[in-house]
Amino acid sequence: MPYHVSEIEHRYGPGVHIVANPFLLGQLATLCAKETRQPDINRLVRLLYEDLIRTVLNAEFPRRKVSVPTRMIDTSPQAIFEGEVLDREVRAVSVNIARAGAVPSQVAYDLLNETLDPALVRQDHIIMSRMLGEDEQVVGAGIGGMKIGGDIDQAFLLFPDPMGATGSSLATAIETYKTKVPGTPRRIVNIHLIVTPEYLRKMTKAHPDVVIYAIRVDRGLSPPDVLRTVPGERWEEERGLDEHQYIVPGGGGFGEIMNNAYV
Repeated sequence: MPYHVSEIEHRYGPGVHIVANPFLLGQLATLCAKETRQPDINRLVRLLYEDLIRTVLNAEFPRRKVSVPTRMIDTSPQAIFEGEVLDREVRAVSVNIARAGAVPSQVAYDLLNETLDPALVRQDHIIMSRMLGEDEQVVGAGIGGMKIGGDIDQAFLLFPDPMGATGSSLATAIETYKTKVPGTPRRIVNIHLIVTPEYLRKMTKAHPDVVIYAIRVDRGLSPPDVLRTVPGERWEEERGLDEHQYIVPGGGGFGEIMNNAYV
């Protein structure tokens, strides 16, 4: 059964998928609007991630053929559904990058448990923070703590994190899994609401094996003539981050607005 993700045209490479979905774009615009507050913020984050995780499951996860008798089998011997469904015997790990990743990772974890054999599903937790230089520029990311529940061999390793801004934190987290956690993952998938050209450049260079899904690519600080080109066509000239590494147009600091904690 063919399944094709509806996505925008871009030049960021085959591992990047910016979904073309008017419904999700509308809900994301509401989420990022200045007047949107809790509890609508976390409700919208859950709604958006439920759709994104289903997209990733359909596009990336393996399938199997099934033959399932329906309730009509007692009266009609032809009452058997035969077709392709997602294979339940697949390992998957969702990683919560605290703070903003907590709700998205929980959504992913719950949907994975409903779709796959729950015995093969796990959620890990990493506490990270940006490291700033003297000019308040992001110079890296530090890990403050981890709770990793086992190996990742042949598992789908998912990183549902709303904002792909600089890519420093996520690149560090992925490198940690590659070098310190036993096993080789079947696939690594980053799942975002918004990404920037800077993030995509960082991630595709640091981890070219990673697959990226996002609803929007924000490059609002690019020159007007660059904005008129296909995303990624003049990648080196595209800008989506301000001087404090916040995304423009973006939606503010999601770790802050999702937790009502502005520190």
